[in-house]
Amino acid sequence: MYKSYYPKAAEIKPEWVVIDAAGQTLGRVTTQIAALLLGKHKPTFTPGVPMGDYVVVLNAAHITVTGDRLNTKMYHRHSGYPGGLKSISLRDQLESRPDRVIRAAVWGMIPHNKMGRQIIKRLKIYSGAEHPHSAQVAEK
Repeated sequence: MYKSYYPKAAEIKPEWVVIDAAGQTLGRVTTQIAALLLGKHKPTFTPGVPMGDYVVVLNAAHITVTGDRLNTKMYHRHSGYPGGLKSISLRDQLESRPDRVIRAAVWGMIPHNKMGRQIIKRLKIYSGAEHPHSAQVAEK
């Protein structure tokens, strides 16, 4: 008889992964980030269990996009009040808050439930090359 393997909380050991996004395409790097956050790179991957690693993204301001997306792609948010819709283009968003661009792309690739909200907290994005997580990140 075969028994299904279900990982226990004590068996899950998240690691810290550093990704340099400088010069990389937005969609390609965010699919890698989403797979690392979900834990799909591990042989013990189980859907519905947050098995992923912590991901530190550096140089988010230097990410590239293809085509005319810098001008045509828009990000929208609403305050909840009448007339409260605010829109910003990808170009302006990359200049002012580049971390929001990557976070929005990764959020679209992970589950939109309680586990997804838990997973997205493991994503740390910085627009420059410095980060405060040098104690957690193991040198390879």
